[in-house]
Amino acid sequence: MPAAVGNMPRKKILLTEGSSLTARETLTALASCGYEVHVLTCARLPLCRFSRWRSKTVRTVDANEQPLAYLRHVARLVEDEGYAAVLPTHEQAWLLAEGASLLPAEAPVAIASAEAFRRAQSKVGFAELSDELGLPQPAWRLLDEEGARLLFPFWVKAEFGTAGRSTRRVADEAQIRAAAAELSSGGGRLMAQEEAPGSYGQVAGLFDHGRLAAVHTTVQTGVGAGNSAAARRSVDFPETRRHIEAVGERLRWHGPLTLDFLHVDGHPRYLECNPRMVEPGNAAAAGVNFPALLVELSSKGRLNGGLRVGAAGVETRSLQALLLGAAESSGTRRAVLRTLRRYAGGKGGAEVLTPVRADPPSLVPLAVVLARLLADPRSMAGIAAGAVRDYSVRPDAIEKLRAVIAEGA
Repeated sequence: MPAAVGNMPRKKILLTEGSSLTARETLTALASCGYEVHVLTCARLPLCRFSRWRSKTVRTVDANEQPLAYLRHVARLVEDEGYAAVLPTHEQAWLLAEGASLLPAEAPVAIASAEAFRRAQSKVGFAELSDELGLPQPAWRLLDEEGARLLFPFWVKAEFGTAGRSTRRVADEAQIRAAAAELSSGGGRLMAQEEAPGSYGQVAGLFDHGRLAAVHTTVQTGVGAGNSAAARRSVDFPETRRHIEAVGERLRWHGPLTLDFLHVDGHPRYLECNPRMVEPGNAAAAGVNFPALLVELSSKGRLNGGLRVGAAGVETRSLQALLLGAAESSGTRRAVLRTLRRYAGGKGGAEVLTPVRADPPSLVPLAVVLARLLADPRSMAGIAAGAVRDYSVRPDAIEKLRAVIAEGA
C-alpha cells in the first residue's frame, strides 16, 4: 500500500458498501492511487474485508431496514473523517440522491438529482426515455396494458431490481401469471419486453453535470450469476458512446451511469439502465479509471479535459464470479472445476476481482466460494443472494426515506 508522501497524510475515500463485485473492483482500481480507503458495510465479512488495499472497515446499519440512520451515519462520517470523496458503489447512490438534504452541504459525492435517479433506476422509466430519445430497444409494453401481446417467448420485468434477479422469461400464459405474482411483490409496474438476438454488453459513462467526460464499452466473454459479464473484452462501438451521451445530457446526469445492451455486429439494443458505476476493472485496465476519475469529480466538483475513451481489445476476468456462473448454469461440480482449470492459468485476461498475487488476502473469499461450490454447487444461490442482500437498496427503503423526509426528518 503506498505510503503518505512526506508528512502529508493520504486522502481518505469512503465506499458506501463492501459486498458487491463493483466495490471489490473499485478497490483494485484504486490500488495504485495511494488513498486510504474506508469501507462502510452492514455485513460481518464483506468481500472488501479481504484486501490489503482496504484501510478500514466501518460497520453500519442495514440501509434497507434503517435508511435514515444509514444516511445520518454517512453524514457524520463525512464531517468527522474529512473524506476527499464518497463513492457510492451500488444502489446507495439512489439513497444518497433521495437524502441529499440530510448530507453536509459540501459533501464530496457526485450524484445526479433524485428526479433523474427515479427515471433511470426504473426499467419502465428507462424504456420510456429510450423511446423519447429514439434509442434502439426491443419492443415493450406495460404488462397489464391493453393491446397486442408480444409473441412468445418474451421477458417480464419488475420495474426495480438488481443482479439479473428481477426478470423472468415466459413462454405461455401460466408462466406470465407466475412471473407477475413473483415480481409484483417488490411493488412498481411490470413490463413485458420482446426477446432480442445478440451478445450482451455494457457502456459505462462518467458525467460532469450532463457532459460526458469518460466512456468505455465492453462485451461479455464469460458468464457470471444472473447472466452477468464475469469476463469482458473492451470494444469500440461508436453508437454506444453517442447513445449514453444522449441519455446523460437529457437527464443532466452527474456521476457514473451504465447502460446494458444486446448487440449484433456492434449495433446495440438497450435493455436497462444502471444509474451507478458497474464493475470498473476492465475500464481501468483499458486506461479509463472510473473510480479515480470519480474521486476527482467528487472532490473538485468538475472534471477538466476532453472525453476519455477506453482502449479496445482489453480482456479481463473475475474468477470468483465465473465459478458462481458455472454453478448456476450447470449445477455440477464438473462445470465448476472445468471453469477453474480454464481461467486459473490466466485465460480471459487480467484478474480484476481477486488479484491474488498483488492482493493475497483476496484468496480467502475465492477459496471459500470454491470450497462451498464443490461441496454443493446449489449453494451458489445462497452465496449470491447473501451478497445482493448486503449491497442492494430496495424500493421500499427509498419510500421509507421519502416518507420520513416529507415529515421533516
